[in-house]
Amino acid sequence: MITIRPSAQRGHVLFDWLNTKHTFSFGSYYDPQYTGFGNLLVINEDKIAPAGGFGTHGHRDMEIVTYVIEGELEHKDSIGNGETISRGEVQRMSAGTGIRHSEFNHSSQNEVHLLQIWILPNQQNLEPSYEQKIFSEEEKRGKLCLLVSPDGENNSLKIHQNVNIWSSILGENEEINYSLGSNDYAWIQLVKGQLDFNNNTLNAGDGVAIREEDLLTIKGNQNESEFLLFHFLN
Repeated sequence: MITIRPSAQRGHVLFDWLNTKHTFSFGSYYDPQYTGFGNLLVINEDKIAPAGGFGTHGHRDMEIVTYVIEGELEHKDSIGNGETISRGEVQRMSAGTGIRHSEFNHSSQNEVHLLQIWILPNQQNLEPSYEQKIFSEEEKRGKLCLLVSPDGENNSLKIHQNVNIWSSILGENEEINYSLGSNDYAWIQLVKGQLDFNNNTLNAGDGVAIREEDLLTIKGNQNESEFLLFHFLN
């Protein structure tokens, strides 16, 4: 079963420093049909204006993944991390028993474009932790690159949930096949470009919920078609 979440139907909130689109209900945006997908609770596409950002705030019992599309984001948190996250880098923060952090765009000219992803952990009251890694364009071109996994295999970030998160950049007519196990479910989020997916066309910003499908066939309809694939294993 395939259900497409069109980009234009996402929630849209505009502040003076933040232009954000919500795939699922978040903050002031609520849609009873889209309150998450299994353990995937949030996919926010954020564009942060120069000299803007999220002030210090707290989370607990949540796995938070940040995927930077363009620009540079400064991260600071209450467990001593102070990092800059750039294009191609991925951040995983386990809020656990509680963490406070800020995310800021220090550029005076360029916005930061990112996906903020929240996933429910498989345990509560974990010790807060943080990881950040860079994944090259070459690792993604024409193939799947493992960004996040339950055991940190293949140099991926380790997450406290039974999910693999893959990234890929396909050229026109490049194709990937991917198999799902029985009772697994998946989500595709198209970052840029256009894809043909199991005879459906996906455009930038579209998402797709996938259940009871054995084989995923993903083909680039344009050059530089970039997407994330979330595979939740049962």
